[in-house]
Order: sequence, then structure tokens, then C-alpha cells
Amino acid sequence: MSNQQFIDPAIADANLLMQPVPGITIPFEYDGVRDESAIYRTSAWIGTVLMSSPVYDVYGPQALDFLQSICVNDFTNLKFTGLRHAVICNDNGQILTDGIVIRIAEDRYRTYWLNPPIQWLCENSDLDVHGEDMSMKEYFIQIQGEKSLEILEDAFQADLHEIKFAKHRIQDVDGMQVRVIRIGMTGNLAYEIHGPMCDYVEIYNRVWESGKKFGAKKQGQYTYTLFNHTECGFPNINIHYPLPWFESWDGLTEWCYANPALSNNNINRALHGSVGDDLESRFVTPYDTGMGFLVKFNHDFIGKAALEKIASGETPRRDCCVLEWNSEDVGKVFAAMLQPGSNVEDITDPSDIRFVYNLANGCFEYIAQKVLDEDGNQVGIATGRIISYNYGRMISLAFVDPSVIQEGRELTVLWGTPGTDQMEIRATVARHPYNTDLVRNEELDVAEVPVLGEGRMVEAQAAGKGDWSGWYESTKSRV
Repeated sequence: MSNQQFIDPAIADANLLMQPVPGITIPFEYDGVRDESAIYRTSAWIGTVLMSSPVYDVYGPQALDFLQSICVNDFTNLKFTGLRHAVICNDNGQILTDGIVIRIAEDRYRTYWLNPPIQWLCENSDLDVHGEDMSMKEYFIQIQGEKSLEILEDAFQADLHEIKFAKHRIQDVDGMQVRVIRIGMTGNLAYEIHGPMCDYVEIYNRVWESGKKFGAKKQGQYTYTLFNHTECGFPNINIHYPLPWFESWDGLTEWCYANPALSNNNINRALHGSVGDDLESRFVTPYDTGMGFLVKFNHDFIGKAALEKIASGETPRRDCCVLEWNSEDVGKVFAAMLQPGSNVEDITDPSDIRFVYNLANGCFEYIAQKVLDEDGNQVGIATGRIISYNYGRMISLAFVDPSVIQEGRELTVLWGTPGTDQMEIRATVARHPYNTDLVRNEELDVAEVPVLGEGRMVEAQAAGKGDWSGWYESTKSRV
């Protein structure tokens, strides 16, 4: 069932809409960035922009062996209530994609955002494993912020306190089965809920009605894309960095060209910023992004040799940090823009993701600026620039030499694509993540959050059974 077959309550009061993929429309903006980016701090935002996420199941007798062979993670102890933040790399150790993997049946795993690399790898594997595209066959609602648990418990009349960070369970809601996952992109308390698309309208309306009681707001694509991820310290694929789908293997390149709808974020890149057309410095490894802890060397996987050299120090690495851009220097760039004959690039966009530019030019733009040390040497790149309305600052993430990551140290961002009038902007290494005034999801004890429901889990889980293939079958048959 696509959004064309029912009236989507999430888009009813959106100011702008967008269609990221054929067959589904998502809200682009509701009340604007200021309101939509602030509400997670006091209440929560409710969003459906990930309804178009690539969802791909791998199944078969050797499904586990397949995941072990392509991901840096170890899946051998993955239970039915856990998940893995999976990372797939190429032979150089560069991230091809990352996303979530959950185990939904004995030999079946559901993956989010691992396509297209996982599909190509599955189709070309010698193992006894198969794949199935499940995109747009389940709803995907995010409830993220300080009041998110209370909103869900009120909506479902269920006690969800037992769900730990990076865990999930199936909750019965008047006969509808809802998967509740404690994970999110705001940094603080956050959840996702999933289920068969035919239940979407009913579940969404319940969540939104409860959300209104707690002062929640809806969030659209524009705010979600960078304002969450940069402020909360989560560098993300296709946002902060491109993916080497066309630079890794000839077979993957051919597959991506043959499937442009799945490859649109990297098939026609526009590379802007002072980094210019240097793709290699834009590609990242798990260590660059702060995900090195996910790499487990206890099994063979693609890119293992390259990552071992980085881990041992044989190959130089970068680390992720936050840069706080000097307000006076940003003002000088703005002033220079207004001079007759100026060729200074616009710095007034609230975010470096320019959707209108992408649509108008049939491309996907990646903006990255060189980061220089006190002697003018390049030490990394800055990416994901935003105006943080919550803190009144212009900030970005940066992938830089670990030796320069000292909070308070002043570096320089070189602003502007080669060929424009480039300008230097002082930038201070800041706290990471930037919103450290909020308790992180993984650290929060929800015991002090009021319990607002006593609903039941699905019977299979309550009885201690792990295999949720019944839920999978209902998802498959009821879409």
C-alpha cells in the first residue's frame, strides 16, 4: 500500500511536501526549523520522513554467515530483542553504507538503509542466502525527545519502560502488532515504531493525539536531515559524506546505474565547498565517524585488512568533532556577498542540505570545506554546517586529525568552492556532541518517567519465544 491509496494524516497540515521516491509523499516542513528543531528538548517531535527508507530482508540457512562476511559487526549473539548498527565497507575500509539490522525470524534479518550495497552483495554471494525488498511495506514513525516515552505509553496504554537502549519488542495495540525500538537521532530519549502499512493511519493518529497532550510537534524532512544529526553529533550517510558506490567495484557500479532510483544520492553528485572534487577526502571510515567501536576483528569481512591498519596506527586516521564557527567571520562573509561583483558563496542558508538546488539541477549536492591548522596545513574537512537555533551558533561536524581535537582550540575553515572568492573563518573545537546538556538515550534511566499504561506484549514474546516470524508474515500479507 502506498501513500497514494490512503489519506496520510502526517501530511495533512504540512506547509510543504516532497516525494523522495515514486509512490510516497512525505512532509518537508510544518512550522519551520526554529520550532521543529527545538521541541525535542522539552517535549518531542513526531516524524514520518523515513517512510521511504530502503528496507531489505536477507534470509536463508546462511543468512548469518552472509552478514558476518560483509559487515564489520559481529552478529553471532544477536537476539530477537536486540539490534546492530551495521556498517558495510569496501576493500579500502571506506563506508559503503550503515544502518540498522534486527533479527525477525530464525534465519531472517531485516535491514534498514543497507541497500543498495547489500542487495548487490546478496545477489552475487556464493552462500545459501536470499534477499527481498521490503521497502514501503511497513510504516516507520519516529517519536523523539524528552516526552517520547510518555507519549507512546499514553497512545498504546502500555508500560514500555523495560525497553532498554538499542532494544525493541512487539507491543499489542488492540490487536495490532507494533514493533517499538528505543533508538533515535536526537541524542536524548527517542523511539521508533514499525508495523504493517495497513495499520499506519490508526497507529499514527493514536500517537499524534497523545503527542498533542504533551506539547509535541510534527517534524518534516528539512529539519530532520541536518539539524538533528549535526547538533546531536551523528554524522550520517548521504548527509555529511557521500558513499563510494561508483568507486569500489565494477559490478556494484553497473548495478547502481541499472537501478538509479536506489542510487540517486550518489549517482550524480555535485561536489561543492573548498574541498572541491577531492572525493577521497570526503569518503570516510568507521573510525572517522566515531563508529570504530562497532568494528569487530573476530571474523573475516570486507575491508578488514584496511581497518586493521587504521586501528593499529599504521594508517593515519581522522576523528569526528564539532566546530563552532566564529560569528564575526561569518558576518564578514555575508558582508562580502553584498559587494558589487562579489563571487563569494552564500553562507545564509540555515543548512548545507539544499533540497531545492538538488531538485532543480537533478543532482545531490555534498558541501565540505577544508579545515586548516594554525600554520595553514589542511588537517581535515568540515561538513554538515547548520545554524543551530537552539544554541544561537553556526556549527558543523568535522573529520580531522585527532591531534587537533582539543576543546577550545582555534582552527580555520576555508569557505568557498575553488573558483569562487574564498574566505577564512575561524572555528573553535567545541563539545561533542553539541547538545551535551541533555542526557543521552543510552545513559538515561527511565525509572523516573511516569508509567502511563499496562498493555500487553504479543503472546509469543511474553512466553519467552524469540521467533517473530508471525509478525513478519502479518507485515508481508497485510500490506
